[in-house]
Amino acid sequence: MTTLTRLLIANRGEIAVRIARSARRLGMTTIAVYSDADRSNPHVAACDESVAIGGMTPAESYLSIERIIAAGRAAQADGVHPGYGFLAENAAFAAATEAAGFRFIGPPPAAIAAMGDKARARQRMAAAGVAVVPGYDGDAQDEATLVAAARHIGYPIMVKAAAGGGGRGMRLVATPEGLPAAVRAAAAESAKAFGDGRLILERAIDAPRHVEIQVLADAAGAVIHLGERDCSVQRRHQKIVEEAPSPAVTPALRERMGEAAVAVARAVGYAGAGTVEFLLDGDGRFYFMEMNTRLQVEHPVTELVTGLDLVELQLKIARGEPLPLTQAEVRISGHAVEVRLCAEEPADDFLPRSGEVLDWRCDELTRCDHALAPGLLVSPFYDSMLAKVIAHGATRAEAIGRLARALDRTVLLGVPSNRAFLARLLRHPAFAAGTTVSTAFIAQHFGEPAARADGPDATIWSLAAWLSVAAAPEAAAIDTNWRAWNPGRPLPAPWRLEWEAPQSQQLLPRLRSGRVVLTPDGAVLDAGAEPVQVRGQPAMPREDGEAEIGGVAIAYRYVWRGRTLWLHTRRGDYRFHCRRREARGPTDPTVATADDARATINGRVLEVAVTAGTAVVAGQRLLVLEAMKMEHELRATRAGRVSSVAVRVGDQVAPGQLLVRFERGA
Repeated sequence: MTTLTRLLIANRGEIAVRIARSARRLGMTTIAVYSDADRSNPHVAACDESVAIGGMTPAESYLSIERIIAAGRAAQADGVHPGYGFLAENAAFAAATEAAGFRFIGPPPAAIAAMGDKARARQRMAAAGVAVVPGYDGDAQDEATLVAAARHIGYPIMVKAAAGGGGRGMRLVATPEGLPAAVRAAAAESAKAFGDGRLILERAIDAPRHVEIQVLADAAGAVIHLGERDCSVQRRHQKIVEEAPSPAVTPALRERMGEAAVAVARAVGYAGAGTVEFLLDGDGRFYFMEMNTRLQVEHPVTELVTGLDLVELQLKIARGEPLPLTQAEVRISGHAVEVRLCAEEPADDFLPRSGEVLDWRCDELTRCDHALAPGLLVSPFYDSMLAKVIAHGATRAEAIGRLARALDRTVLLGVPSNRAFLARLLRHPAFAAGTTVSTAFIAQHFGEPAARADGPDATIWSLAAWLSVAAAPEAAAIDTNWRAWNPGRPLPAPWRLEWEAPQSQQLLPRLRSGRVVLTPDGAVLDAGAEPVQVRGQPAMPREDGEAEIGGVAIAYRYVWRGRTLWLHTRRGDYRFHCRRREARGPTDPTVATADDARATINGRVLEVAVTAGTAVVAGQRLLVLEAMKMEHELRATRAGRVSSVAVRVGDQVAPGQLLVRFERGA
């Protein structure tokens, strides 16, 4: 048996908190590492001790093998848990950890290397008799070879990075004409993300399910599986909804897929927790995609349906203990569904966002894995996922209902998120039915921005207008019982709000104004043809409130940041700028820069594709930005001529910053 008493967690955020919870329950001292950007992150406080590793970017901190090893030595750790992402599937890191005298909480370095190279893994699995998606995984990487291979495979083609995953270095190509550009872009992105630009090609299976099998193996060679997870609902080739068991997997199919996953683990001498991922077509045929040699983001759904703690099992296996159960003893009970709460704007193609968390509250009746707190800065340097909300029920419908309700009650203000979109997705009839869910689900049902997010309706505008006066920052000094008091006839107060709309909703009304008369039991709003009656007293910031707007009850929560009102409602989260003390201009100031291309995210400029004087057509690429581990293209919204370019490659940009200016009227 190996002694594990001091565990260094080589990760950050919610997964570091999650690992610490199980490790401390086993009596281990937990040690956090943190970058300069994460000095105040809650994962640091969640551990018993912490070590600074410096740097702001991942390359300077969590991806630095030397700094992690040095932190382990400084803390006198005897074990290192990599979590997921960063160095979790880096064979060189696993080997360096063991060479430094630490126990790596994961599989042997040889197993990581065998499955870390997607091309070699495909070849190995095909040789072992495991079905793989028809494709190309050869060493020749010149464009002519890839074009010829794609012609043989047949379109549509999926281009993938051979050395990584997570949606990076991945492109779907529908026709031969699009392949050369996709290959060049995917290779460049893969080289930046993984230091390896090699690619594989696979036939794109029409609307498959993404189904994965959780496996466990001990050092003595015992291997079992814990059933499947369905991870089909994805955006930008990244999972956002996961569930167990899959509504498409029968007991017989589960047994066949489980046997294949166990065979994959045995073939590489696996030990620890791992996941074998498959594509499942409509006829019940499944194909090996890859093996993730680490803990998965979505592991909580397996924990809830099996009653097992996967992190605890990882640690016990690392100590040399045998598996505590056999395959026959594995039981699946009920159904579990997880969603990934991300800092992103669904209406703008799910582009990541950053900012400061001003208010945070998770639902107390469901599981929420997170490392969030008011005051936390959501950095542009790391992944956009902030938390995972997971619900369990006796049936799939029960789990979905609980999770949707939990999302209604989850509050995240200060940074845009996909909270309301996830609740909408869970309540979609096609998702509830479950039979037609596939990796094309979002494209089929939420392809248009308007389907992913609503602008504020009349009720939301009225609620925001009332709060902008009755709950204005200067009103906080007045007792709530006296805020509407007036010795004479109540006088109307002006309100003027500008909604900060996503880029896709810029044509919706964004600036509205009117008058409000506060009364002892609410207010009367004058903003249109008919006055709107508001009944209720405004809640305090960061507290739950409810008001009756025009006879309709609406629950809300809000917080101020300067003159900006962040408003939470069940249907969405909104940001309004209070402009009632600003002079009125001749035109709506929000459209004054309609001809400018501005940044919608915090990021770094990777490429500038135009110069002053360039004539562009609608859809032409202008720039490429890098943010939260992904590349994002900015394209022209109309034809015109570039007047000036305000940034250079390497510049850091912030939302709203001018990037490219077009000639007026061009």
